[in-house]
Amino acid sequence: MAVNPREVAPIPEVTIRPMREADVADVVRIEQVNYRFPWTEGIFRDCLRVGYGCTVLELGYVIAGYSIYSTGAGEAHLLNICIRPEFRCRGLGRRLLEHLLREMGRLGARVVFLEVRPSNVDAIRLYEVTGFTQIGVRRGYYQAEQGREDAIVMRLMGPVP
Repeated sequence: MAVNPREVAPIPEVTIRPMREADVADVVRIEQVNYRFPWTEGIFRDCLRVGYGCTVLELGYVIAGYSIYSTGAGEAHLLNICIRPEFRCRGLGRRLLEHLLREMGRLGARVVFLEVRPSNVDAIRLYEVTGFTQIGVRRGYYQAEQGREDAIVMRLMGPVP
């Protein structure tokens, strides 16, 4: 059966761009849906103010994800990366991460660090596929329902792509 092209919804364009002040409310909503202990609006505004790499991924005109990173002295630290639940498993997280790694490399990073909850197996898998390896554990790093949760520390050695 032939499909009428006018009946097929167009695939939205993926755009990765710097986060703006006007994006913070949408980013906070995504953060709150994804995490039991979300970052506050003030934290995101501070990240913008101090000049961290703050990025959003848009699908069409909808913010589908975001990231925050810092760079300096040949290193980068991925502080936060998140995709809205309804847009997961479409390769958007990997696309955003690969974009960030290229940007970090352009800014002179030769090594990238991040922390991830051991319970976040999907994120760990994405980081490993991208070349990150576990180098340690930070005890009690994350707030959790029953006290604190450890963080796995991961590193990607450069040159960063």
